[in-house]
This record gives sequence, structure tokens and C-alpha cells, in this order.
Amino acid sequence: MFNKIMKRGGRKPSKADAMDSGLYGLGPTGNLNSGVVSTSNVVVNHASRTAPATSVVNSAPQPGGAVIDPTALPSGHIDPLPQFRDVAVSDRQLLFLRKLHICCFQFDFTDTTKSTREKEIKRQTLLELIDFIQSGSGKITENNQEEMIRMISVNIFRCLPPSPYENTGAEMVEMEEEPFADPLWPHLHLVYELLLRYVVSSDTDTKIAKRYIDHSFVLKLLDLFNTDDPREREYLKTILHRIYGKFMVHRPFIRKAINNIFYRFIYETERHSGIGELLEILGSIINGFALPMKEEHKFFLFRALIPLHKPKALALYHQQLSYCIIQFVEKDYKLADTVIRGLLKYWPIINCTKELLFLGEIEEVLEATQSAEFQRCMVPLFRQIGRCLNSSHSQAAIAKPYRACPFLVAERTLFLWKNDHIVSLIAQNRNVILPIIFEPLEKNIRSHWNQAVHGLTINVRKMFLEMDFELFEECRKQYEETEARARELEEQRELTWKRLAEAAEQWKGGEDSRITV
Repeated sequence: MFNKIMKRGGRKPSKADAMDSGLYGLGPTGNLNSGVVSTSNVVVNHASRTAPATSVVNSAPQPGGAVIDPTALPSGHIDPLPQFRDVAVSDRQLLFLRKLHICCFQFDFTDTTKSTREKEIKRQTLLELIDFIQSGSGKITENNQEEMIRMISVNIFRCLPPSPYENTGAEMVEMEEEPFADPLWPHLHLVYELLLRYVVSSDTDTKIAKRYIDHSFVLKLLDLFNTDDPREREYLKTILHRIYGKFMVHRPFIRKAINNIFYRFIYETERHSGIGELLEILGSIINGFALPMKEEHKFFLFRALIPLHKPKALALYHQQLSYCIIQFVEKDYKLADTVIRGLLKYWPIINCTKELLFLGEIEEVLEATQSAEFQRCMVPLFRQIGRCLNSSHSQAAIAKPYRACPFLVAERTLFLWKNDHIVSLIAQNRNVILPIIFEPLEKNIRSHWNQAVHGLTINVRKMFLEMDFELFEECRKQYEETEARARELEEQRELTWKRLAEAAEQWKGGEDSRITV
């Protein structure tokens, strides 16, 4: 019908044509150029399209001869269309298509004074499309489903605006700026809502929908996770999760694509805004893994999740990452040793904030660790814990309140002994653990400046004393012997320097004598 209207041009329409035009707003009854925004809905004045018909690529004719070209966006004048309830059931699919055409219009949302009428028309049209799908008024034809996905693609797949900050390290974590708000969002969120309603609708046949929500569509959807607008990332998270749940054929591809995003983030850019949301999706996916766990899933843990502890911006997504790690350990307790060793591999050296995050995660992992796995990793683990107990005694970091003070690392480490399960694991293996951490505990008691750390250290020391008095006394004697040897070596070193100083003085005095040091 659309082609017929285009060919007739200025010819006087027939009676039948006038009825069709009145129905879809394309004739004298269409309220053309009235300047009034109708809340009923609108139609595109297709005669004003600038793209020639020969430029249409990968487009298919639809009922009435209308064609949507995803590469050539419509532009021109739009006019009111009737609502779905005002037309016959047989005409609703064609009306649905016309409304899709309207939603392909693109506007400049950075200028609120431009195209105000047209923006409102598009918004109302999107609301009606959402209501039509949500209400289940009629099953959408396959052709209309294809055109709807094209319309959604035209609106949401775009070049993202430049980031207002550089996501390259801890400096980003310290910033307390307002989150970015995309000016497109007033209409963009309606497009996302339409896609979400389509995916979750019981009327959506996955055998048909998977032809249009394909691998290319999913990849473009994943690219959008890098947007700085948290509202858009939240919608993307929900939609991708629903696609993963409904389209089983896409599940391996989605997991692999997310892996690739993580690899690039870890080893190349360290810049991505949507890592937290992607990890939230994966947390739900991991929770549904069947046992015994596939090797593919274990490789994902070793090669992607554990290395995600490396980037400087860990604090932005650590909560979600920690949840994923714990899900793996709870699913298969034998993975605890690998996870703990992986954390030790990426343990921060001078970043106190990251150390606090690591200590919290270690505690959660240890809660799900059994004795056999604990014994495999306890030696390197408690060597690191000993270093954390003696975390820098300097108060220099207190001058910067947004950074964790070094003494907080020691304090958080001592809190591990307040966990009953961890204490039981330590008690079972005290013969190995106490000799490792006895020296750090004694150093804290003798010289740590912070009163809270000093008090907690005394409590831990008392706990070991009550566990095994003989072992404690043996460790104390060994420590005293080690200290005595260290003092002796220090005295010898000072004596050597003293002799060197005397030799230098004699050389200055011109004495020609041999001095033996």
C-alpha cells in the first residue's frame, strides 16, 4: 500500500485509498502539518525520505510494500497514528510495522529545544509498542519481529560518548563524581524496555527469534556494557541474562564472548565500565553449573576470574568477583587450593586498599575450605599472612583519608582469628602454622604503635598459648635464639664498621701502616 501511495503522488485518491489513508494517517484525515502532538500515535511521512530505494541494503518487503533500511535512517515529518485498540485486529500487524518506522527516527537529544514535538511522538509510540507486547494482544508476525529487532538495533547500537574520566587505576576509585547521564536515555530506556519485554514474552518463539537475536546482535549488546551510564548497564545486564536463560543455543557463545572482554581488560586496556555487571551475570550462571564441573568452567576460573584480581581498579567490581569465586569453591571444594594460590600470586605489595579486599576474600574462601585442601596451601598462605601482620608501622598514609592506612591491613589480618572455622583449621595444623607467624606476632607485641593492633595480637598469642603450651614455648625459645644470633651479627657488623672508620682516620693522618679489619 505504501508503494501505491508513493506512485500516485499528487493524484486524487480513490474512495478506497482515502479509507486506508485515514486509517494510517497518510491522507487528508491524517492531521498532516497540524502542529499538534497527538498522544494517540503518529506515522512517518515517507514521501520526505531522502534515501533512494536503490540504497536499501539487506531489506525485505513488508505488508503494504514498506521497507526498513537499517543503514539509511528515516528523516522527515511524522504525523499521528491511531492506537491499537482503535483499529481492527486484522490491521494491527500493519499498524505495528508503521509504528516501528516512526521509532527509527533519530534526534539530537543534546539540544532539548530541537524537534520537541517529534521526540514526544516517538516516546508515545515506544510506550504503545511496549504495551502491545506486554499485554499479549496478538502474536507478532515473523516479518514484524525482524523489523522490530532492526529498529532496536538502529536506536541502541551507536558510538558511545567519550568517557569523562580515565579508568586506569586507583585514582578512578577515589573520584566521587556524579555518575554519567546519557542525554539519549529518556528514549533509549524505552527501547531497552521493548527489547526486554520481547525477550521475556511467552509469545516469543525462540526458534524464530534466534534468527534475529543472533551472535552478531549479542556481540554488539556486549560492546554496550562499556557505557558510563549505570542505568543503561543495568538494563543490559537484565536483558543479556534473560537472553542467556531463554536462548540455550547462545550460551557457550555468550560465555566465550564475556571471557574475551575480560582478557582484553586484564592484559591490554584495564579500562571497562561494565565488568561488575558482567560478573553479576556470571555469578548467576555459575550458580547453575551442574556437577561434576566441566573443564571449560574450571579454565574460566583459572584464566579469567583469578587474573581479574590484577587490575588496579579491582575495588570497582570486587564484590561481584568475590561472589563468583566463592560460587566455584562451594560447588567444588577441591578448587580452594587453586583459588588461594591464585590470590597469593596477584597479592598487592604496596596497595593497602587492595590488600584489605584480598584479606576479606581469603576469609570467605577459607570458610568453604576443607582440611585436606587447607593443608596444601597453608605454608605460602601464612607466610603472606605473617607479612600482613607486620604491615608498615608508618602513620604517613593517615594524611590521605581516602586510602587505607597500613595498620588497617594488620588489624584486618588479626580478625581472621575471630572466625571459628579458620581457628579450627589453624588448631589442627598449629605445628606448621605457629612457627611461621610467631615472629610477626612477637614483633607486633614489642613494637607496633597502634593500640588496637597491639591488643588483637596479644589475644591471638594467648590463643596459641592455650592451644599448645609446649609448642608455644619451643617457638619462643627458637625466636629468642634467632634474636640472639641476629644481635650478635649486628654487633659484629658494627665492630667491622668501627674498624673501617679507624682505618680511614689513620689513612687521613698519613700513617703508612697496614690495618687488618
